[in-house]
Amino acid sequence: MTKPQSNEGVPRRELRRDAADNRDRVLAAAAAAVRREGAAVPMAIVAADAGVGVGTVYRHFPSREALLGALTHRSFQLVLNAASQAAETDQAGIEAVRDFLDRTIEHGPELVLPLHGGPLLIDQDTLALQAEVHRTLGSLLFRGRRDGTIRPDVRTADLVVFGALLAQPLPHVTDWNRTARRLVDIHLAGMAPTAQRLGS
Repeated sequence: MTKPQSNEGVPRRELRRDAADNRDRVLAAAAAAVRREGAAVPMAIVAADAGVGVGTVYRHFPSREALLGALTHRSFQLVLNAASQAAETDQAGIEAVRDFLDRTIEHGPELVLPLHGGPLLIDQDTLALQAEVHRTLGSLLFRGRRDGTIRPDVRTADLVVFGALLAQPLPHVTDWNRTARRLVDIHLAGMAPTAQRLGS
């Protein structure tokens, strides 16, 4: 069996179940805290939100940079999962993109990405995840171009930026998920080949 890898690609011993649960709680609490208060949120607040001691946080993440790096890695993994699940369907390209964007909205509160103010300098494992996200999203767009549901000038970067915007709720919008899905409808209409002809 392959040993678990750290974010730096160095093998590490498998965590005990309670330690793994603590780590997951810390990451979930940290994601919410960073989204709420920014990347400078005190580690003590993260610990309190996770219901663990500060020492537990530092045992898993010896520095704020390590915690933010783990959050970014986790976020790219969630985005990759969403993109991969959309790619595994047999839907038309435009509907596969909708599937990905819907999943992104659901995961929004958990995501701390560079476009959300997360770390810009990320490790090689996270860069590999980021590249795989772009590759998978590119395959969705290629499918849509091939089946005629997506205009040829839509780029992967367009999808990445729009997904990041959807995952960052505006503070005074009472039902963000509903609003975000309306924005998805409008955005997808603009991605259709008919929109290209109308806009030309």
